[in-house]
Order: sequence, then C-alpha cells, then structure tokens
Amino acid sequence: MKLKKLVTLTMVGIISTSILTGCKSSSEGAESGEDKLTVAMITDVAGVNDQSYNQSAWEGLQRAEKELGVKIKYLESKQDSDYTTNLETLADEEVDLIIGVGSKLGPTIEEGAKNYPEQKFAIIDETYEEIPSNVKSVLFDAEQSSYLVGLIAGKMSETKNVGFIGGLDIPVINTFKYGYMAGVKAADKSCEIQTQYANSFTDQAKGKAIASQMMSKSADTIFIAGGDVGTGAMEAIKEAGKYGIGVDRDQSDLAPKNVLTSAIKRVDVGMYETIKELVDGKFQGGISATYGLKENGIGIADTTSNLVPQDIMELVNKQVEKLKAGEISVPKTEEEYNKFIKSL
Repeated sequence: MKLKKLVTLTMVGIISTSILTGCKSSSEGAESGEDKLTVAMITDVAGVNDQSYNQSAWEGLQRAEKELGVKIKYLESKQDSDYTTNLETLADEEVDLIIGVGSKLGPTIEEGAKNYPEQKFAIIDETYEEIPSNVKSVLFDAEQSSYLVGLIAGKMSETKNVGFIGGLDIPVINTFKYGYMAGVKAADKSCEIQTQYANSFTDQAKGKAIASQMMSKSADTIFIAGGDVGTGAMEAIKEAGKYGIGVDRDQSDLAPKNVLTSAIKRVDVGMYETIKELVDGKFQGGISATYGLKENGIGIADTTSNLVPQDIMELVNKQVEKLKAGEISVPKTEEEYNKFIKSL
C-alpha cells in the first residue's frame, strides 16, 4: 500500500464533478490483465479531444497499450481545480504511472509527488529547479519546429503580414511564439507579425474572432498554438481563404486547402518512450528528457509539401540539417529573440 497523503490537496468544500471515467480498450476483458502495468494521464482543460496537444498525448498512450501491453486510462479536467482531484483519484487507485499533460499541471504533480512518495509521475512540458525523485520531466524543443513553420510563413506571405495566436501567455506557448517569429524574420525581415493571446485553450469563438481581426489587418498566414482555440481560428481562416499553421499534430484535416503546415510536437513520442522505460524497468525519476529534431520529437507535418512550393521545401530541409548540427540557435524567450533579430 502506498503511504497515505499527509496533507490534503484540495480546498475544503470543493468537490469536482467533472471527472470522467477512464477509457480502456475493449480487448482488456478478453484477457487477464491483473498483472499488467497501468498508466493514466490527466488532461489539461482543453480536454482529450482538442485535436491538438492532449489528443497527441492520448495517441501515445493508445500506442503503448497496443505495442507494450499496458492498461491505459485518462481523467479529463474541465477546470483547473480538477487537476488535484484527478491526481488524488489515480493515486488512490494505485496506477503505476500518472502523467500530467501540460505545464499547467506542474504544481499539482510536484505537490502530489511529495504526498505520494511511492507513486511514479511524469510531467509533460514542465520541469522544476529540483525535480522530485519520483517525477520524470518530458520536454520538447518546440522552438525548432516553430522556426521552420515561421520560415514557411515568411516566404509564403504575399501581404508581408502574418499572425500568431497563443492560448496563454506562459513559457511553453512563448517558446512557440518566439521560435515562429524568428523563422518569419529569417525568411523576410520586412514581414510584420501580429501576436495575441486568447487567454484560453478551449474558446473556439475567441480563436475565430482573433483570426478574423488579424486578417482584417492584412495577415494572410496565422500560426495558432492554443489547443482547441485553433479549431475556431482555422474555421475563420478557411472561410476567408487564407493560410493557417497547425500545432502539435498534423492539423491539415481541419482545412486541407488552407493549412500550410503544422509545427509538430510529438507528445505521443514522449509519452510512449516514457511508458516503454516503465515497462522495461528503466523508468528514472528526478531527471528530464528533451525531444528535438534528432529524437524525432518535433518537426513539420508530412503534408507540408501539398501546398508549399518545392524551392521553399528545399530551404526548410537545409535549415533542418543546420538545426540538427547546432549551427542555428533558435530563441524561445523575448530576450533571446531580440538578440536573434540583431544578428540578422
């Protein structure tokens, strides 16, 4: 039995009603799964069907179920207060590994690690000054993929005006923002860049409104890093006949004739590799793992060449090799971006 928590993780009187039951494979009942390892993930507020970040994470779990034979489930968070409740539920169920999807779950995972010292945790897109010994931090060089799609946007824009829509003004989103802006300016220093945050990962209407406003101010290509906010933005982009750039997974299915490319963050790869370490008995807490181009953890969508001319694709491919060789340092903060611009 795990050590019972010493300090409650929830405020007195708050009871969450948004916990969803775990989703499991229908094949589990056909075989004795008592000895199988169980892995569960907690989504952020965008939900598992956000067609972006959480969905990619869930696809990684589904792959692990199929290839590694683990049992999987998720608990969906409708609001921030659900994070702690969901973690407590999974810890009490004594699942083998709890994975928090997104930096917003960082504080909850850190606190949970203290109160459940025998429980293994992983956190996606967040790390700590001192990573708890029972937590593994999974990070991505998202600025690299953002730089590549920025190059494409800068080269493709006819109005020399592009946009960036972020979900929240937080470091993980700003990594996308400044990498993208650097790519745009590397492609065309004269190109203007509009930026705005939706202050949400779920508000499709807000995404659509921001995209429409940007396009009314001459933006003809918009990159959205905002979960389900991007679904609304892409709808506006499709209606206006402009170009959009997806995030986390290939989002060309949202508008095949309008999605130029997507800045892929292979959250599914990070999830799968972490679970494989658990299955192989090699899971190690207290450390972080970073996935970049070399690790196939980030990149651009395979469908990019459907709309992007060959000469631009060749430019991007050359930049990929330079990034892998460490010849280009892509900014992920405002300070680094300002230095990058001065170097152009």
